[in-house]
Amino acid sequence: MSGAASRMRQRADLTFKQNVRHGRHGWLRLTPAYSVRLVEGVLDEFAQGTERVLEPFCGTGTTAICAAYRGMQALATDINPFLVWLGRVKAARYGSSQRASFEARAADLAARLREGGTRPSELPRLRNIERWWHAAELEFVTELRGEIDRTRRGAVRDLLDVAFCRTMIALSNAAFNHQSMSFKPGDRALAAPTPAARARYVAQFLSDAESVALSVADNPAGVARIERVDARGLAGLDEPRGSFDLLITSPPYPNRMSYIRELRPYMYWLGYLDAAKEAGELDWQAIGGTWGIATSRLLTWQASDAFIPDYLPAILARIRRAHVKNGELMARYVQKYFDDMFVHFQAAARMLKRGGSAHYIVGNAAFYGHVVPTERLYVDQLTKAGFRRCEVRAIRKRNSKKELIEFHVIAQR
Repeated sequence: MSGAASRMRQRADLTFKQNVRHGRHGWLRLTPAYSVRLVEGVLDEFAQGTERVLEPFCGTGTTAICAAYRGMQALATDINPFLVWLGRVKAARYGSSQRASFEARAADLAARLREGGTRPSELPRLRNIERWWHAAELEFVTELRGEIDRTRRGAVRDLLDVAFCRTMIALSNAAFNHQSMSFKPGDRALAAPTPAARARYVAQFLSDAESVALSVADNPAGVARIERVDARGLAGLDEPRGSFDLLITSPPYPNRMSYIRELRPYMYWLGYLDAAKEAGELDWQAIGGTWGIATSRLLTWQASDAFIPDYLPAILARIRRAHVKNGELMARYVQKYFDDMFVHFQAAARMLKRGGSAHYIVGNAAFYGHVVPTERLYVDQLTKAGFRRCEVRAIRKRNSKKELIEFHVIAQR
């Protein structure tokens, strides 16, 4: 690591925490998001003459929406159906009548919920749901969900679902004092909502609905299209070779953090998940997935013939030797990650125009004290996939471990 990198700061303004002050970007605070400021910086420097932007790891739609607000055309893909839905809702254009209908419906729901006696939804089969919500909050959330479920599908229902997600998390025990979701100590133990508690919960929902409504009027000038497509091969995109000027994305890092795990409350309540097995299956399909069955399948996974730089096997060997029980599993995880990413880089090279550039915001990783130099591996794999003039810029420290850095990897097509 260079001396400059070792002296870097964590820079919260370059993380997803920055997005809460940026309109639709701040609707939901989810770990798959990355900073609006990072994307805007890349667009400022590299987007001159750009018409079409590709975002292969959509997450919450940050890149696509930033590009659309600049009048560009953006295509974003993700394998997670909830994130595809969220990206589409955030990127949509809304008329004044839709905003008025949303505000009226939210006010109507609030009036019904103040009185109580509404028809609750069924509880989702989220494991240890009592850890997420105390009884009183959970009762209110089921009532709110039940009322929203009786709203006809369409733009108003989508916006109500966003407001629901905000309220559902606000009333939960989830804490966001770390990149990964954790739980606050329980200090509220009402068995059922009292009138005063119910009034607070309704006020929370109305506040969340108002926050959503305020940004609905600010429509993007461009178009952001979000598709459910695997980023590995980008197969299924109805796009000819060389369709895009610019690629900006932040893939999963090879740090064994499951995004499905973080998204479970949203996905269960909105019906995108019904059982834990489904979460594991989806994580197995995702690059870097590690949840449930995705972990056990690593033990039988076989490496492909994807290009792997000649120094990676030595790193994998050190990881294997470092831990008797889990060293082999972690080494397989790292190798599969870079197998999958090379397939993606080949697809990305086909999608970009000659002269276009690709931008990957990604962090390195460490297993049992052995650093995986993600940025170096990306450069070597991108070069093999047909890119040229690769450059690496260190952006920020990711946490208190001085070796963990986030990088901006740039490659020309």
